[in-house]
Amino acid sequence: MLVSDTKPTILVTGGAGYIGSHAVLSLQKAGYHVIVFDNLSYGHPEIIKDVLQVELIVGDTQNRTLLDELFSTRNIAAVMHFAAFIAVGESVQAPAIYYQNNVVGTLTLLEAMMAANINKFVFSSTCAIYGMPQEIPMTEQHPNHPLSPYASSKYMVEKILKDFDQAYGLKSVIFRYFNASGADPSGNLGEDHTPETHLIPLALLTALKKRDHLFIFGTDYDTHDGTAIRDYIHVNDLASAHILGLEYLLNGGESEMFNLGNGNGFSVKEVIDMAKKVTGIDFLVKESDRRPGDVPILVGSSQKAQSVLGWQPQYSDLQTIVNHAWQWHQKRHGNA
Repeated sequence: MLVSDTKPTILVTGGAGYIGSHAVLSLQKAGYHVIVFDNLSYGHPEIIKDVLQVELIVGDTQNRTLLDELFSTRNIAAVMHFAAFIAVGESVQAPAIYYQNNVVGTLTLLEAMMAANINKFVFSSTCAIYGMPQEIPMTEQHPNHPLSPYASSKYMVEKILKDFDQAYGLKSVIFRYFNASGADPSGNLGEDHTPETHLIPLALLTALKKRDHLFIFGTDYDTHDGTAIRDYIHVNDLASAHILGLEYLLNGGESEMFNLGNGNGFSVKEVIDMAKKVTGIDFLVKESDRRPGDVPILVGSSQKAQSVLGWQPQYSDLQTIVNHAWQWHQKRHGNA
């Protein structure tokens, strides 16, 4: 990968994970030099070695000594931070590890940045901060009522970033994602969590016979087909927004927060039907009760990101999102 000599070095924490690895690829294509920092608790080192071919530093964001050494020996201009635990259910069962990793780890990283005079930070947050929707689509002005330790940990970091801006001049761009989905069109990067909890990969793994069946949790919602509706945003569109957010900061922008979604929603049944259409495989689907905390509809407005950053989603079509994910899953888990 050719890298421009004129563009700075960006540190990407969690860069061996799903969204982080796609951001690394987008940074490379934009001409940036990238260093990945990842403790590999969920990341995939072979993706860094074989696909992205960037420097990987194995370490934890709670390791201040390692961070100080890194920042003192490299000329890093900004940090993109993806190193978070993300499973809502697990956060309810084990909140301590979520606050330790997501809050304490981020705080340690920010303190090391301040000590090294690095003051530009792009943060991976979540629409889960909003809690139960009071309006659809949800805008950045929606009240914040996080309903899980995971969501609370992200909200705490957002408040830390606001305070760090006022006290230390740290400039940040916060992105509140809706449902990240899809994969790079090359088929070389994609979603691979253990355990997997997201609908599209679960459907594709069922099509590949890696699972016996797929559950629909709740068929009695007040929606057109009784199943929950979510806003699915292609991971490459998320990555492109991170490049725009980074360049906004590098060009002197003030701290800002943006939703990232498509502004439209698809039901669980629509996603499953699309997975069957794209794969050409009929698989077993079972219906189950609603899960606690699930809401009927979650759809976000990204008008602010579009107007301030000039961001435009390129892959908003559900069939394209599922098709890109299918290409990845066949290569990763199938026989293609």
